[in-house]
Amino acid sequence: MRKSIIIWIIALILVAVVSVAGTAYYVGDGPKEKLVVSTTTSLYDTELLDTIEDEFEAKYSIDVYFISVGTGLAIEHAERGDADMILVHAPSKELSFLEDGYGVCRKIIAYNFFAIVGPEADPANIEDLSPTHALANIVETGINEGAKWVSRGDDSGTHIKEKSLWAAAGFNWTILRNEGWYVEAGAGMGKTLQVADNLDAYTLTDMGTYLKYYNDGIISLEALVTEGEELLNVYSAIAGNQTGHSGINFNGAITFMKFLISEKGQEIIATFGKDVYGQSLFYPAVNLLKHDKNPTLVQWIKNYAFFNGYECPPEYQDNHPELYT
Repeated sequence: MRKSIIIWIIALILVAVVSVAGTAYYVGDGPKEKLVVSTTTSLYDTELLDTIEDEFEAKYSIDVYFISVGTGLAIEHAERGDADMILVHAPSKELSFLEDGYGVCRKIIAYNFFAIVGPEADPANIEDLSPTHALANIVETGINEGAKWVSRGDDSGTHIKEKSLWAAAGFNWTILRNEGWYVEAGAGMGKTLQVADNLDAYTLTDMGTYLKYYNDGIISLEALVTEGEELLNVYSAIAGNQTGHSGINFNGAITFMKFLISEKGQEIIATFGKDVYGQSLFYPAVNLLKHDKNPTLVQWIKNYAFFNGYECPPEYQDNHPELYT
């Protein structure tokens, strides 16, 4: 009897020790911080953000969640306080986001180029033309029912770029969209490429998404116009302004931004896709701008994506000068 009681007591002690140890482990580990990033589809669809997320979460106790939509909707999510930060590529909208008090600490993280892609037969004969000349040919051929154009039509960064290219070529986008040869997909980049592929049509795309879809055998469209300052595509990170939305994870956003511009973050951007596609889908921008490594390209970025000479005007840097030094 005495032996049974002793065994019973020892068992209770062991259960208590294990329970306490388990509780201590649980408390020590604790729930992770949550960071919601509203982002453009091109960064997400290429799976670059998956790689960045894995590396970031391995280093920090922060769970990152992405909302993948066009830039216009990405900004709307942040304006409502549904996202802690944004990753987008539409400088004009980014400036409004800052000026309207929704965002702070804008930082340019990467760039690549847009391209006009189309069927191999190239009925509008646009290959290697300037973007504006190519668009003029597409309009003429489209009017004569020899070609189609597919627009994202979703107020994304790509759609905004498309409208600016039509204007530069001397065309009114609001008139063109009523033409029978002009099709609006109202979708992300990947879906728009697939629609254009099915219609043997031309479209504007970022090179990152195009290369992934082309090399994965999802589309057969050819990259026909890929050169020129007009096709520059610049990606920026902007933290939400905690003054407007006190519940946002501002510190988490700054931590993520610092990772993106760190040596490791920029290395991920520089090497992503090289082994599969033979070239990078995106190019790191931090050292390029910091050290003026390619003066012509740096000037293109400044012309397109700087505001009054700054990637983020001082009044919107929110006491985080370390992001800009």
